[in-house]
Amino acid sequence: MAVELLFWISFGALVWTHAAYPLAAAALARARPRRVRAGDVLPTVTIVVAAHNEETVIERRIANLRALDYPADRLEIVVSSDASTDRTEELAEAAGARVIRNPRGGKVAAQDHAVRETSSDVVAFSDANATWTPDALRKLVRNFADPDVAYVCGRANLYTDEGKTKEGAYWRYELALRADESRLGSITGGNGPIYAVRREDYVEVDPRFGHDLSFPYLMVQRGRRAVYDPDANSYEKATPTSEDEYRRKVRMFEHCWAIVLEGKMLRRLRPLYLVEVLSHRHLRYASGLLHLVLLGTTAALVTRGPLYQVALGLQLGLLAAAAFGVGVARYYVLVTWATVASLVNYLRRGVSVTWEVAEGTR
Repeated sequence: MAVELLFWISFGALVWTHAAYPLAAAALARARPRRVRAGDVLPTVTIVVAAHNEETVIERRIANLRALDYPADRLEIVVSSDASTDRTEELAEAAGARVIRNPRGGKVAAQDHAVRETSSDVVAFSDANATWTPDALRKLVRNFADPDVAYVCGRANLYTDEGKTKEGAYWRYELALRADESRLGSITGGNGPIYAVRREDYVEVDPRFGHDLSFPYLMVQRGRRAVYDPDANSYEKATPTSEDEYRRKVRMFEHCWAIVLEGKMLRRLRPLYLVEVLSHRHLRYASGLLHLVLLGTTAALVTRGPLYQVALGLQLGLLAAAAFGVGVARYYVLVTWATVASLVNYLRRGVSVTWEVAEGTR
């Protein structure tokens, strides 16, 4: 029966992407790790902060980067302004950064221009509201001692207004999976607040795509590695509520859908990495659609026996827990529904290349 087949396909896909694949990746990473040959290297580095109207945080950001434990003569700090209309450019220059001015074109265009205007061995990137630990840059670039590594991202830590770490179970689960994928060879997604790439491996991508999702698979397509170093730490203020996080996720997933549907992600990938991308990216972004199919088929099959009755009860229980604000359940449902809302937005109006800061994160 077609409805039963759809039930089992959607159920199996959800179990695989959320549970079975992470367990399989963890087991395989421990059985056959591909280690990074890290070393104490000090390449010249340009740190690029793309900024649009960041006057409230830009001085603090530059001060933090100038305080890094890295030789000053091998480090350049660049603020690439995306047509800021406040005092961002003035304050960045006064704080000691080189400012590159751009017409309004979005984050990626500002990053591309900064790369073209600099000449260091490595280009690193960060957000204007992030803070790096003093050793973060050294921890990032040590991975470039391995000639196979083209891209490395660090650990993005979130904190609240009270300064408390806000790392829920879902984010810890994601970071653990990222670490396992890195040990297998390459990650399938990066962390925007802290990452670096060799200059010769830098790729100018479609400005709608962004670097976090596009750079890792592009490196692998070119026979290179994209890895994760959890000891390179960045800290960033979290969105204050789950609803704010939902809106941020919708904007983020719009870009992800553009990459999945237009970015030719599956070309020239080794079999293992192909499974990783399909499991962690394609199926994960399809989670909302899969849940809708699962709920609809379960409702249609509920009279056919206790299996489907239990399945329907569990799904309704998850939705009820989310409605009553139960932590993980609410976060999971909001993030999963964001994948659907973002797909609708993408299909209706495409994806904008420009951005505004997320409310409450400065």
